Amino acid sequence: MSKFYSLFSSSKGNASFVGSPAGGVLVDAGVSCRRLLQSLAAHDIPEKAVQAVCITHTHTDHIAGLRVFLGKHPVPVYGTAETLAQLRFSDKFPQDADLREILPTETIHTDSVAVTAFPTMHDAPGSCGYRFELPDGQTCAVCTDLGCVTPEVEKGVLGADLVLLEANYDPKMLRYGPYPASLQERIRGKYGHLSNGDSAGTAEMLIEHGTTRLILGHLSEKNNTMPLAQQTVLEHLQEQGMRRNRDFLLQVASPEGLEQAVIF
Repeated sequence: MSKFYSLFSSSKGNASFVGSPAGGVLVDAGVSCRRLLQSLAAHDIPEKAVQAVCITHTHTDHIAGLRVFLGKHPVPVYGTAETLAQLRFSDKFPQDADLREILPTETIHTDSVAVTAFPTMHDAPGSCGYRFELPDGQTCAVCTDLGCVTPEVEKGVLGADLVLLEANYDPKMLRYGPYPASLQERIRGKYGHLSNGDSAGTAEMLIEHGTTRLILGHLSEKNNTMPLAQQTVLEHLQEQGMRRNRDFLLQVASPEGLEQAVIF
């Protein structure tokens, strides 16, 4: 049975697993290898179940544990050409790492999952999101670090059964928070992150096109809260006549991920 495991999700570290204890794909490795392995074990996922790693982009909160993890568990690493080149240049791979380029909109097949990449506007070379098709025909997408929702992102996520969707910041918390003006401008710009309101509008579009399970993720530690992100999205969807537990299921991923896997 297909499951989505949000292992870590915040502006400090991100990693997800798609598949089952028999096999699947790790998306990003933005925490230490030790913490990553502990989280997999807590979900009863053995190391050997990780058949590949898909990297969305080069920022530290997505690759912090990658080099050590690959040293202990060498599996193919997928990413765009720009992402792989930057990570190789900054010595984020073991010398013998099995690097495999994936083109935007290209679909590749691992032992258990079909993976399609789609480009995103985030401010990292070759940044992308991923859509996964499992053997039972179910689909899910990891869609964070967006900046804005482009037609390419829409094509990548529409129709997916489950979507991990960015809800990074609340505009008021960002404005009156501790970040300097230059960083605030980056975060709310088209190469930065999605606000709760942006996420709400995207969630509406997803539900209209068949998504039934939404996980809000990549929340900022300083500029958002789990209750606020959930409230903003729910209020918008309710205004559109969409009802939780009737038209969709909604969860918010904590920094340490979801307590349980989401079946889809």
